[in-house]
Amino acid sequence: MGDGGTAGGTAGPGGPAGGTAGGPVLGPEEVDRALARLGAEHEAVETSLYALQDHAGRGLLENAELTGVTKERWARAEESIALLWTCFDTFTAALRSVHELRAGCRRPGPEELAELTARLRGPVVALPGGTDGGEGGERVGLAELVRRMNRWYAQALDVVAAAESVWSALPARIDMLSAELQRVRSLAHSVGVRPGEHPAGDELEDITAELTSLRAEVVADPLAFWVSAGGSSAPGGGRPDTVRYDRAARALEDVRREIEAVLQVRQDAEQRLMRLRDVLSRADRTLAEARTARGEVLAKIAASEVPAVSGPPTALYEQLSLAAEHRRHARWHRLSPLLESLEERAEEELERARDSLSAVTAPLAVRAELRGRLDAYRARLARRRMADDPLLAERYDAARRLLWSAPCDLRAAERAVLRYQRAALEVLAPDGEGGVR
Repeated sequence: MGDGGTAGGTAGPGGPAGGTAGGPVLGPEEVDRALARLGAEHEAVETSLYALQDHAGRGLLENAELTGVTKERWARAEESIALLWTCFDTFTAALRSVHELRAGCRRPGPEELAELTARLRGPVVALPGGTDGGEGGERVGLAELVRRMNRWYAQALDVVAAAESVWSALPARIDMLSAELQRVRSLAHSVGVRPGEHPAGDELEDITAELTSLRAEVVADPLAFWVSAGGSSAPGGGRPDTVRYDRAARALEDVRREIEAVLQVRQDAEQRLMRLRDVLSRADRTLAEARTARGEVLAKIAASEVPAVSGPPTALYEQLSLAAEHRRHARWHRLSPLLESLEERAEEELERARDSLSAVTAPLAVRAELRGRLDAYRARLARRRMADDPLLAERYDAARRLLWSAPCDLRAAERAVLRYQRAALEVLAPDGEGGVR
């Protein structure tokens, strides 16, 4: 609208001879310039009022069943709009009368100029009752009237523009998200994800209720979803509040990912079940090998603690059968977490079986290492033609009897091998072969 500028002149003493209450009497050219400014402001006010009349947001507000803050603010805005038109008509009539007075005197004298000045500057317009919270009858000048109309217009436009911005942004986005929600619900249904049976199904129901409620609230009370820019921003300055929409969109995205994970389970369930069977079978075979090895160790090794070997992973096999049952009956939402748990536990079971086999066969490995060390030293002595030394031969035979006897006393055998090793090193040292090769 208009900028609400004054009609010209400066403050000074009043009176027809010396000037008006708003300043000295204007000259003919000053009167014409003031009229031109007011004419431009009149045109701007008129243009703005008709633009407000045709604003899409106003039409929506007039036809909507409003609630809450929007209902309250729109009621005040309608009063402001009605007041704007009333004051605009008053402004039009007052401005026309000044134009007619000026047109009636081509060369205005002091009395005519004083009258023109008074009409341009003085409080010549009586505002309607209730204006700005007053009782009415307040008289203001034309410039002040323009300033007040600008303020009422900005207040009304702020309501209209904000409501239109929210309605343009949120309902369409909510509708698009609702369409995506229906697609995800269809996918969820296809893999058995339903309310009351799976958390994702319950979450979809909650998102559906939230979007339905959100859309109804946005349509009925758009200004409740408006964040004003504040300060001295232009009318309609701000943005729609999308916090609830964004939260629902994130929740739907999380559910969509979970449903797609279940879909992926449906596609590769058989291969994963086959891999699980293979891992558990390998663990079972390893445990069987460990049990066989334990019997051998107990028979061949004496004075050694051999850990017990657990039985086959019966509980895991039962869960594997349950997973296969879920697959046969297309219970993908139940199969998905079960497979993940089974895959982790099956790998742990295989690792445990391998550790068990290593622990059980450790004494045999120690015996093999002692046998290898004994034979290595004898071979070195043989290369030097010293193996038949009586002391060395005696110690070799003693160690060999212990290592090749059943059950083998590992502690005694290790001591015997060390005695033979020391004796061999004493013989080999002068020839530079004191180290182990």
